[in-house]
Amino acid sequence: MNMINKTEIEKAQESWGNGIITIGKLKDNPKESRIFTVNFINKHYDFAFGDVLFKPTKASKKQFRNNNKSALSYFIGSDNDYAEDKGFALNPWVMVEFKNESINIYDNIATAMGNYFFTDPSGEKTKVEFSFVYKKNKEGEIKIVLHHSSIPFKA
Repeated sequence: MNMINKTEIEKAQESWGNGIITIGKLKDNPKESRIFTVNFINKHYDFAFGDVLFKPTKASKKQFRNNNKSALSYFIGSDNDYAEDKGFALNPWVMVEFKNESINIYDNIATAMGNYFFTDPSGEKTKVEFSFVYKKNKEGEIKIVLHHSSIPFKA
């Protein structure tokens, strides 16, 4: 069995954050942005295996995005089936920083929970809570099989 480890999770998180930044850098070239985002999703999420449990931060009308098409819409928008999507990754963000509260390892599965911070060009940070489940496949790739994120509760 392909055991997963904490370093691999941290590298996957860094790669995911860098991908979000790159999507935003490509926002003025829709074709290139779409190609990059399709590859980003294929690299980081396990949609090739089946549904991924995906509840992104800024989705409320169709808040669960369990297939590739709906995930793509969340990241770059432009899908009439998901009219609320403006393209979260097109913001653009200049930095994405993961702060893991906990990473638990179960053979080839890992759970991670904490906060991640998205910094916009003005330097303003948006704090978001996350829970991700990662799976290491037979090829040794780390893929997200569950992604839940939300804005922290305000009393």
